[in-house]
Amino acid sequence: MRWTTEDWHTAGEPFRIVEGVATRGATVAERRIDAMTGDADAVRRFLCLEPRGHDDMYGGFLTPPDDDGADFGVLFWHKDGFSTACGHGTIALGEWAVRTGRVPAPDDGEAVVTIDVPSGRVQARVQREDGRTTGVVFRNVESRVLARGIRLATTRGDVEVDLVFGGAVYATLPAAALGLDVTPGHTSDLIRLGREIKWALNDHPAAQLEDAHLSGVYGTILFDDLGRTDDGPWQRNVTVFADGEVDRSPCGSGTAARVALLADTGALGDDEVLTHDSIIGTRFRARVAERTADGVIPEVTGQAYRVGRCEFELDEGDPLVDGFSLR
Repeated sequence: MRWTTEDWHTAGEPFRIVEGVATRGATVAERRIDAMTGDADAVRRFLCLEPRGHDDMYGGFLTPPDDDGADFGVLFWHKDGFSTACGHGTIALGEWAVRTGRVPAPDDGEAVVTIDVPSGRVQARVQREDGRTTGVVFRNVESRVLARGIRLATTRGDVEVDLVFGGAVYATLPAAALGLDVTPGHTSDLIRLGREIKWALNDHPAAQLEDAHLSGVYGTILFDDLGRTDDGPWQRNVTVFADGEVDRSPCGSGTAARVALLADTGALGDDEVLTHDSIIGTRFRARVAERTADGVIPEVTGQAYRVGRCEFELDEGDPLVDGFSLR
């Protein structure tokens, strides 16, 4: 087993890009189902888990697109399996596609990278000046509020939680409702409570979507309200996704979910921008690009950076081909 990867990060969150992993299916959504139980899952474990990765590693396998309308497809993965959406990964893939020449880009202007993901077709709009990328706009699938004000008893007291879809289903609530704030010193408690809330609401009727493969709560978003900038609301969040994985970035699809919720409550106007900070202080800016019958089309702007190129191999006799997790 030998694999070459390109490693990137978007606002601090890793993204490991892998080509050549075989999957079956006519669409990326079908390929995800195949990958869950096929050989691709063994490659995921090999590259994601320790000793070659870690419990907060994230990446994607490139696939053919669903049709000629997209440049390529991707299967997003983490320590627990394959996710349906990933905004920070889409941003990284946009810059990767331009940097490698897979998608032509002007020195000045915008290159549109269209990507098929399990939740639908998304775009990375790569903005260029003087031959350099100044930002990547992640244009997501339709995002919408599923349920508001769900009463939930937790080990830190009773809270009200909202469920929102942003390519995956997120539970979201203020960190202050749990007596916390979104700072690195509270990471352990944020992980514990994020997991608790996710699993408590995973089978909630509002989290069961028409497409069963999108159902269930993917992550919990805990946020601090930091007031307003001249452009609009300013918040800091941490997204605890999968089973206790912590997003170092403000979370692309999670930010899209927050845009949908804030637009629904009137806290984010059509001409305003959400300034969205992460637990490590990195930032996305997001807005409502379009309103739909059921929600909004969010656009989230961030930046990705190349970390390096890696070659992984299985040494003869290595007993840890499947990797391991301590979380």
